[in-house]
Amino acid sequence: MTGRQKTTLLYARPGIIVTVDRFTVGRNTFRVADLTHLRSRRGPHDRIAVRAVATSGAMIAGVGLLLGFTGGLHRLTAGAYLMFGAVLLVPALLGLAGDRWRPPAYELWGVYRGEEMLLFSADDERQFGQVTRALVRAREMNRYGGWNEPLASVDPWRPSR
Repeated sequence: MTGRQKTTLLYARPGIIVTVDRFTVGRNTFRVADLTHLRSRRGPHDRIAVRAVATSGAMIAGVGLLLGFTGGLHRLTAGAYLMFGAVLLVPALLGLAGDRWRPPAYELWGVYRGEEMLLFSADDERQFGQVTRALVRAREMNRYGGWNEPLASVDPWRPSR
């Protein structure tokens, strides 16, 4: 080889590259040896869903308070009470629907050179898992002195019989 060290490619898709030495997402490149404290979590809920839940909950609470203060609750029939109880489920249903249609993103956080930062975010759980596993494998390979394969993939010794 001519001065350049061969590097092992662990994951490559448009905009995301994981090698033994580097983790590149978009324009950001991180040295794998400098990444510590990796953790994954779910991102924030969709803002539109949160606003819909908050608005509907506030409006229902306002109607309930208005009926309570004006004495309208005494004149309601049993069917109206059941309907009002069913309407109280609207914010919960909106929250569930919002999470179903636009689920929170998967986020990979870590400490890079002493600063905690968001390293990678994806809506696709499969892609997120593949990138995370590739990065963990790169860290293992880095930790064990650049072996071609980490210890976990080596065949165990078995006695000959």
